[in-house]
Order: sequence, then C-alpha cells, then structure tokens
Amino acid sequence: MTKTGLLADKITLVTGASRGIGAAAARLFTAEGATVVLAARSEDALKALASELPGASYVVTDLGDKESIDHLVRTVVERHGRLDAAFNNGGTATPPHPLADVTEEDLDRVVQVNFKGVFHAVAAEVKAMIATGGGAIVNTSSVGSLIANPALPAYAAAKRAVNSLTESAAVTYGGAGIRVNAIAPGLTRTEMVDDWESHDPGVIDRIVASTPLGRAAAPEEVAEAAAWLLSDRASYVTGAVLPVTGGTGI
Repeated sequence: MTKTGLLADKITLVTGASRGIGAAAARLFTAEGATVVLAARSEDALKALASELPGASYVVTDLGDKESIDHLVRTVVERHGRLDAAFNNGGTATPPHPLADVTEEDLDRVVQVNFKGVFHAVAAEVKAMIATGGGAIVNTSSVGSLIANPALPAYAAAKRAVNSLTESAAVTYGGAGIRVNAIAPGLTRTEMVDDWESHDPGVIDRIVASTPLGRAAAPEEVAEAAAWLLSDRASYVTGAVLPVTGGTGI
C-alpha cells in the first residue's frame, strides 16, 4: 500500500528518540507516512516506542561515540536499502552553572554529544545519502545558540557550533541533492527542561514571562518544524537555522 503524508515512504532516522522532542517527532513522522528508525541509549524506551509505530525499528546508540553512530547509519541502510531523511535530535545538558563553574567533565560531555555527535552523524548520513541520490537532514540546535545563555554556556556554545556545521554541510552537499537545515527550539516542555527546573526552581515561569507567545512549546510543535524541513515541501530550503521559539530572541 502506498503511504500518504508529508514524509510518505521516506526512510527516516530519529536520534534522541527515547523521549521529548525525539519521541514526538517519531510519532509525527510515522503519522506522516515515514518508516522510522529510532536511536538513543535507552533500549527499554526505544522498544516501547517502536511497538507503537507501524514499521518502526530501533538501534541502541551512544551518540557520544563515533563507532556507535557509524553502526547506526549502516544498520538503517542494511535494513531498508537507503536513508532518505535524518533528524539529529539527540543531546545532553548539564545542571545550570556560570561559565567559570562548568567542570571539565561536563564541558567534555556536552561537546562530545551535542557537537561531535551531530558532526559524526551528518558525516555518516551524507555518505549514505550520496549513494542513493540525496536526502534531507535536520539538526536540533537551540534558541541558546542565537542569544546569550549564561545559565548553560557550554550547551549554548555547542549548539552554536551545530549551526555552523549545518551551514557548511548545506553548501558542501547541496550539489549531491542533500539539504541540511537546523531547528532552534525555545523553551519546550520536555524532561530536559523539567530537570533544569529542578535545579533552578522558577526558571520555566521566568522564560515564559519573556516569551512573546506567553507559553512554552509542546514537543509536538517543534517536531512539526522538523517534519516540514525534512519533507519535499521544503525542497528549496537548505542551510537554514529555523527559530521555533515563540518569539524569544527577536
């Protein structure tokens, strides 16, 4: 049966799929006709989500490890013969600290997953896509990459590096039929933000108070932006970093 929807018949990889924006994206992409492959470290969460989604499968992946990422992309191609779309959404954050109080361990982990993990994922994905004539990639950045983020300086810096990586990859691989974009979510009601609230009570209310739309995003709203950028509806969009912020940062 031919599928219908924004991502009809696209083999689509979603990293960071065990919760939050990634899990919402996996559900939306499936509803929009994609066959999804889920990746994260938590097998129990991946298995439970995959069981909900027709045609879905998963690969337990450490996004801080290049060999694990390479294995993930190879596995997608082995299972489905190609990779059409990839949503590089996996990431990690540390408790909020001013720059001078960020530990070396926390800095290394944030850079390893949030920047190097995306770098290695894009590298593996473009190789797979070149072999089959092109595709689309969306990387998850952050509003913190667009404006100062004194509470999470390492996280914001790694995400700003993702923006540069996105732009460079878009220029490098456009001729091969590969589009590379990023989304920069603002405050989104995910488990990561709940963790931030537990370390800094009241932070959610403070950010909401300065957001023009007056609320946080639902993960599903952020996923919609990624779905559009991955779809053929965005066929002439590449190298963009799309704010999904409710107006924050304007």
